[in-house]
Amino acid sequence: MIAIGLLLIFEGMGPALFPKMWRDMVSQMAQQPDQQLKRIGTSLILVGAAIVLLVVS
Repeated sequence: MIAIGLLLIFEGMGPALFPKMWRDMVSQMAQQPDQQLKRIGTSLILVGAAIVLLVVS
């Protein structure tokens, strides 16, 4: 539950603090090809998993 709470805090910071920049970034991401979004998503998953493994061990 802590992880979900932290995720919501970090996800909410963009639109709360920088709404125009956040909207522009989301719009740009919507224009990216699926393959690029898949690479970005996979990279984020791997970095997140590595961080979790480092913290847990």
